[in-house]
Amino acid sequence: MSDVRQSAKVLTCSDGVVHGTREDRSGEALAQFLGDNGFEVVERRVTADGTENVADALREMCAGFAGLVVSTGGTGFAPRDQTPEGTRAVIEREAPGIAEAMRSCNPLGRLSRGVAGVLGDAIIVNTPGSTKGCVEQLDAVIDVLPHALRLLWDSDSSH
Repeated sequence: MSDVRQSAKVLTCSDGVVHGTREDRSGEALAQFLGDNGFEVVERRVTADGTENVADALREMCAGFAGLVVSTGGTGFAPRDQTPEGTRAVIEREAPGIAEAMRSCNPLGRLSRGVAGVLGDAIIVNTPGSTKGCVEQLDAVIDVLPHALRLLWDSDSSH
C-alpha cells in the first residue's frame, strides 16, 4: 500500500443501534480494523434496517466520495436484514469476487448474503453484524481493496 492513507466510511445497519437498545460494537471494530490497515475513517453512520434506509444512507455517503464504504449488519436471514437489497439498489456494478472471498473466510460466512460493488468513485462492501464476522470478512479482502480503488480511479484503462 502507498504512503497515502485511503479514506473509508462505516455504515452500521441496525434497528437496535438506531433505537439505543444495542451498542455499535461492529461499527467500532471495523473502524479500528480499517485504521490499523492504512485507511482513514472519515465518517461513521448508523441507519435502521430495511432496503430504503440502507439505500438512502449509501447514496448520501458515496455522493462526492472516493474511497471504501463498509457496512455492517443486515446480511442475514431475518425479515429486516435487507442490506444487500439496499446495496444492489444503488451500486452501478457488482464486484462478486470480493463478496465471494469475504464469504469463504469462515464456514459461517456462507450464511452471509452480503454483496460488494461500485457506486461512483466508491467501493461498497457488506459485512455481517457480528463483531468477529465483520472483521474476519473484511480481513479476507483488505489486501486487494487499495488496488481495487486505484483501478477504479485510473482513467487510463489501457490494461
